[in-house]
Amino acid sequence: QVQLVESGGGLVQPGGSLRLSCAASRSIFSFNTMDWYRQALGKQRELVATAIRDGSTVYADSVKGRFTISGDNAKNTVYLQMNSLKPEDTAVYYCHAFQYGLAYWGPGTQVTVSS
Repeated sequence: QVQLVESGGGLVQPGGSLRLSCAASRSIFSFNTMDWYRQALGKQRELVATAIRDGSTVYADSVKGRFTISGDNAKNTVYLQMNSLKPEDTAVYYCHAFQYGLAYWGPGTQVTVSS
């Protein structure tokens, strides 16, 4: 059974930065894709960033130029570096992994952007 555990969330002021981590129970290269999603209160869960096994990345328009997804296979960890945070980035952030028809989710970590 694959486990994903997020960490690094918290309260930050607008314009600040946070780095989220997603620790996987096995090699991140074993997955076809690894992603970060977020869900704000009362809204649908949305895709924020995707890292594909070939090294390419995809970002939602709302975070392009501000967020960066990366991975460290030695640590079985995927990161989401979030800069220039805005109040509208407030949400629970979830790590997601996909492999050959199977999807795995972490429990999520809260990010709150507020002054």
